Amino acid sequence: MKVTAKLKNLRISPRKVRLIADFVKGQDVLEALEQLEVNVKTGNDEVKNLLQSAIANAENNFGLDKTNLYIFNVIVEAGATLKRWRPRAFGRAAAIRKRTSKVIITLEERVEGKGRKSKEEMEKEKKAKMKEIEKREKQAVAEMKEEEKAGKGEKIVEKPDVEKGKKSEGKGNWTNKIFRRKSM
Repeated sequence: MKVTAKLKNLRISPRKVRLIADFVKGQDVLEALEQLEVNVKTGNDEVKNLLQSAIANAENNFGLDKTNLYIFNVIVEAGATLKRWRPRAFGRAAAIRKRTSKVIITLEERVEGKGRKSKEEMEKEKKAKMKEIEKREKQAVAEMKEEEKAGKGEKIVEKPDVEKGKKSEGKGNWTNKIFRRKSM
């Protein structure tokens, strides 16, 4: 089963992103994430986030196991080009093209159906997650009510540490730092 994720209007030229795409293509998903973590290129972070998004799509929407996934294909296309102008000699203007790219990552299973969850299992997990979220929300509401009850009885007013006429000698006073320096 193939799973895709798309990234549009990435403000890096397609030529630079293709270097990363060709490097990662055909690797296992976990291995590719490690490679993107170590490699130093311009679009690494964006491609890594897109890969993580594709993995999440595969796990949550189709119940696939991420240890069984590999990068089937990475397509990098040119997006919209932003046109800017800069002045040149003799009153002329020269065009500056700020290129954008569109990246599409396709993941596929190494062994078809290995570790895949059934629809019933996925529904059970979703229900369990929803119950957990509702439980957390109820706890948060209960804590908010307790804080409000505690706040009604006593009003806490914080007094500043600075006495009248004296300036604090703390971290925030930058003039003290300047005049504390010793001249040579």
